[in-house]
Amino acid sequence: MSQTLNASTLLVVPLAPLLGSVLAGIFGTKFGGNWIGRRLSHSLTILGVLVSFILSAVTLKSVAMDGAHFNETIYQWMVIGGLKMEIGFLVDGLTAMMMCVVTFVSLMVHIYTIGYMEEDDGYNRFFAYISLFTFSMLMLVMSNNLLQLFFGWEAVGLVSYLLIGFWFNKPSAIFANMKAFLVNRVGDFGFILGIGLLAAYAGSLNYQEVFAKSGELGQLIFPGTDWLLITVICICLFIGAMGKSAQFPLHVWLPDSMEGPTPISALIHAATMVTAGIFMVARMSPLFELSDTALSFILVVGAITALFMGFLGIIQNDIKRVVAYSTLSQLGYMTVALGASAYSVAVFHLMTHAFFKALLFLAAGSVIIGMHHNQDIRWMGGVRKYMPITWITSLLGSLALIGTPLFAGFYSKDSIIEAVHFSSLPGAGFAHLAVLAGVFVTAFYSFRMYFLVFHGKERYDQNPDAHHDHHDDHSHDHGPHESPWVVTVPLVLLAIPSVLIGYLTIQPMLFGEFFNGAIVVDTVRHGAMAELKEVFHGPLAMAVHALSTLPFWLALSGVLCAFYMYRVNPALPTAIKARLQLVNKILENKYYMDWINEQVLARGARALGLGLWKGGDQAVIDGAVVNGSWRLVGRLAELARRLQTGYLYHYALAMIVGVLILMTWFVTRPALFEWLSK
Repeated sequence: MSQTLNASTLLVVPLAPLLGSVLAGIFGTKFGGNWIGRRLSHSLTILGVLVSFILSAVTLKSVAMDGAHFNETIYQWMVIGGLKMEIGFLVDGLTAMMMCVVTFVSLMVHIYTIGYMEEDDGYNRFFAYISLFTFSMLMLVMSNNLLQLFFGWEAVGLVSYLLIGFWFNKPSAIFANMKAFLVNRVGDFGFILGIGLLAAYAGSLNYQEVFAKSGELGQLIFPGTDWLLITVICICLFIGAMGKSAQFPLHVWLPDSMEGPTPISALIHAATMVTAGIFMVARMSPLFELSDTALSFILVVGAITALFMGFLGIIQNDIKRVVAYSTLSQLGYMTVALGASAYSVAVFHLMTHAFFKALLFLAAGSVIIGMHHNQDIRWMGGVRKYMPITWITSLLGSLALIGTPLFAGFYSKDSIIEAVHFSSLPGAGFAHLAVLAGVFVTAFYSFRMYFLVFHGKERYDQNPDAHHDHHDDHSHDHGPHESPWVVTVPLVLLAIPSVLIGYLTIQPMLFGEFFNGAIVVDTVRHGAMAELKEVFHGPLAMAVHALSTLPFWLALSGVLCAFYMYRVNPALPTAIKARLQLVNKILENKYYMDWINEQVLARGARALGLGLWKGGDQAVIDGAVVNGSWRLVGRLAELARRLQTGYLYHYALAMIVGVLILMTWFVTRPALFEWLSK
């Protein structure tokens, strides 16, 4: 029995965090006179997100249990020609799941922030920003039209800019937020072209109306080429996703976003911002299914990101950057699943990843607090006995990340590897190799970090760079300590779904009715999901079967290699580094992508701009056209003035010379023509 959801209740979901954000942002900061203190600021924003989470959970229950559905316009902004600009909500399985993930992770981050940011002067401002981030992401996932999707898309980009550069006195933070903003503009340019093409050819921005015309769109050829219009639209839309979801080569902003405080790293990397691109492609599945070219492109880009960003995680020494590169790699996995037409698997991995990645970031932040704001894993070690809750939750998060059977990450990650194996698109063979190799790489760098931080000798007193952070009042002469309850409770609450959520939800989400109507797959042309369904015999059987498969042994060997190299024989990594200096240099320079962007693209753009300014504007327009025209008129006038002397004998001479020329011409013309005709 299908029922309709209440529009007022749905409106409260995004507006509650917005209200909290406005109150804390205006009345909790200098801007509004600091009327409300820290406690009221964090209470209001947490209450807003809590209300949002409870309503999202109720909505999810209605959608999953009762088959509830909502697709209505809430407010019509304007009509231009036949094009309606509206605000509206579409709530189905995909939206309800995203609402719950966004609000739950955001709630955990809000609570955690009380402990992490307690010494920071911008405390209230930070709460205002993260609540605004939650509102932006909810508007994005709940939209039923491309205009509102684009509004949410740009809003998360703007708030991420504010948050990455939260400590605006740090030059590195300002550089990082500008980099994130500019790289995202590149992707967004493609995105808005895709939306523009849909508006032009479908005549609507509403999802349902656009999808209804997808059959017609699939037949059209892009003017001036032999490309299908739908291929151009899908690739343009995916370029938007490449920026937001940090796919190669638009991935360069994500590791630098670590300059923001740890809670925002967790929010950007787990539930908001980077998942927007994956969500958008899944939502647009009726269009992407019509273009194998676009799907192949997505598959290959995702495979490159999944493998090559994982390699970079191996050589990182900053605890947050290791986790950041694991996010890049996992986003690559999600993108590969999208390319294999396994949209539900991509979104399933998005969900499981949100929990264990938020957990890993918040655990890293807890370690940073305990280590008095040292982030270098080379100067940690033996933290396990001082921080037991952080240690056990971090271990659970790492086990989920590497795909340990029965953990959440295992079900989604193994399903991606299987789906790519069944895909017949060009590039699927390379993608399958990349995601398999990525399993070993992920296990290796995750447990390299784990062993260096939590086991072995205590090295934090040997740190040559030990210094006071700009918001750190602690002394460095005593060891680590467990974090306060506001930090550890979110860790425990995130650890539970990191272990259980995959086991509990794989059946309805991948092989049940949960995404019916939300995700469309052409099973005739893209049979990966149908093949997956045939070999699935329940979550327990899947976990038992995994013990005999290649991904499990690759993950295990990655953990064992990390154990041997960082616990048994710590001299080995140094020896390997000395032998492979060229490889190490390439990895340390991040494949020279930043160098290419700064030295080739940025300098090239600057040189082009200078050339157009100096050569085009100054030389051609100002020099030749504007100044050249008056100079020419001046010269002609000067010449004409010399002819007008005012002397009668000059004019008589000119007349006589003129007559002589005319007589000569008429006399010699017949002879001249005769000579020419010979």
